[in-house]
Amino acid sequence: MAKNKKYEDWLLEKLKDHDQAVAYLNDALEESLKGDEESQQLFLIALRNVAEAQGGVGALAKKAHVVRESLYKTLSGTGNPKWHTLVSLCVALGLNLRLS
Repeated sequence: MAKNKKYEDWLLEKLKDHDQAVAYLNDALEESLKGDEESQQLFLIALRNVAEAQGGVGALAKKAHVVRESLYKTLSGTGNPKWHTLVSLCVALGLNLRLS
Protein backbone atom coordinates (compact mmCIF):
# COMPACT_ATOMS: atom_id res chain seq x y z
CA MET A 1 0.00 0.00 0.00
CA ALA A 2 1.60 3.28 -1.10
CA LYS A 3 1.43 6.15 1.35
CA ASN A 4 0.94 9.79 0.53
CA LYS A 5 4.33 11.45 1.19
CA LYS A 6 2.86 14.31 3.23
CA TYR A 7 0.91 11.87 5.37
CA GLU A 8 3.98 9.69 5.85
CA ASP A 9 6.07 12.69 6.93
CA TRP A 10 3.31 13.81 9.32
CA LEU A 11 2.94 10.29 10.75
CA LEU A 12 6.68 9.78 11.27
CA GLU A 13 6.94 13.16 12.99
CA LYS A 14 4.09 12.21 15.37
CA LEU A 15 5.62 8.79 16.07
CA LYS A 16 8.83 10.33 17.35
CA ASP A 17 6.89 11.00 20.54
CA HIS A 18 6.93 7.90 22.78
CA ASP A 19 3.34 8.31 24.01
CA GLN A 20 2.04 8.82 20.47
CA ALA A 21 3.95 5.74 19.32
CA VAL A 22 2.51 3.65 22.15
CA ALA A 23 -1.06 4.75 21.38
CA TYR A 24 -0.51 4.06 17.67
CA LEU A 25 0.86 0.57 18.34
CA ASN A 26 -1.95 -0.24 20.77
CA ASP A 27 -4.54 0.78 18.17
CA ALA A 28 -2.79 -1.29 15.50
CA LEU A 29 -2.61 -4.30 17.82
CA GLU A 30 -6.30 -4.03 18.69
CA GLU A 31 -7.19 -3.80 15.00
CA SER A 32 -4.93 -6.74 14.16
CA LEU A 33 -6.88 -8.98 16.53
CA LYS A 34 -9.97 -8.83 14.30
CA GLY A 35 -8.71 -11.97 12.63
CA ASP A 36 -8.83 -11.23 8.92
CA GLU A 37 -5.57 -11.49 6.98
CA GLU A 38 -5.23 -7.78 6.21
CA SER A 39 -5.78 -6.63 9.78
CA GLN A 40 -3.31 -9.19 11.10
CA GLN A 41 -0.45 -7.43 9.30
CA LEU A 42 -1.26 -3.99 10.73
CA PHE A 43 0.78 -4.38 13.90
CA LEU A 44 3.96 -5.24 11.99
CA ILE A 45 3.48 -2.30 9.64
CA ALA A 46 2.83 -0.02 12.60
CA LEU A 47 5.95 -1.32 14.36
CA ARG A 48 7.97 -0.59 11.23
CA ASN A 49 6.57 2.96 11.10
CA VAL A 50 7.57 3.51 14.72
CA ALA A 51 11.03 2.11 14.01
CA GLU A 52 11.43 4.48 11.06
CA ALA A 53 10.30 7.44 13.15
CA GLN A 54 12.63 6.63 16.02
CA GLY A 55 15.92 6.30 14.21
CA GLY A 56 15.29 3.84 11.41
CA VAL A 57 15.12 0.10 10.99
CA GLY A 58 18.90 -0.23 10.82
CA ALA A 59 19.36 1.48 14.19
CA LEU A 60 16.62 -0.67 15.71
CA ALA A 61 18.27 -3.81 14.35
CA LYS A 62 21.50 -2.89 16.13
CA LYS A 63 19.73 -2.13 19.42
CA ALA A 64 17.70 -5.34 19.24
CA HIS A 65 20.68 -7.46 18.09
CA VAL A 66 18.81 -8.56 14.96
CA VAL A 67 20.19 -8.77 11.43
CA ARG A 68 19.03 -5.65 9.55
CA GLU A 69 17.95 -7.49 6.41
CA SER A 70 15.97 -9.95 8.48
CA LEU A 71 14.30 -7.10 10.35
CA TYR A 72 13.18 -5.43 7.12
CA LYS A 73 11.55 -8.73 6.11
CA THR A 74 10.05 -9.23 9.57
CA LEU A 75 8.46 -5.79 9.56
CA SER A 76 7.05 -6.09 6.06
CA GLY A 77 3.36 -6.61 5.50
CA THR A 78 4.02 -10.32 5.07
CA GLY A 79 6.45 -10.79 7.96
CA ASN A 80 6.02 -13.61 10.43
CA PRO A 81 8.30 -12.81 13.38
CA LYS A 82 9.18 -15.16 16.17
CA TRP A 83 8.04 -14.18 19.65
CA HIS A 84 11.58 -13.46 20.90
CA THR A 85 12.12 -11.12 17.93
CA LEU A 86 9.00 -9.11 18.78
CA VAL A 87 10.03 -8.91 22.42
CA SER A 88 13.55 -7.78 21.46
CA LEU A 89 12.13 -5.07 19.21
CA CYS A 90 9.76 -3.80 21.87
CA VAL A 91 12.53 -3.69 24.47
CA ALA A 92 14.83 -1.86 22.05
CA LEU A 93 12.07 0.72 21.43
CA GLY A 94 11.49 1.14 25.16
CA LEU A 95 8.04 -0.47 25.02
CA ASN A 96 6.29 -2.85 27.39
CA LEU A 97 3.89 -5.57 26.31
CA ARG A 98 0.78 -6.00 28.47
CA LEU A 99 -2.52 -7.76 28.26
CA SER A 100 -5.65 -6.35 29.80
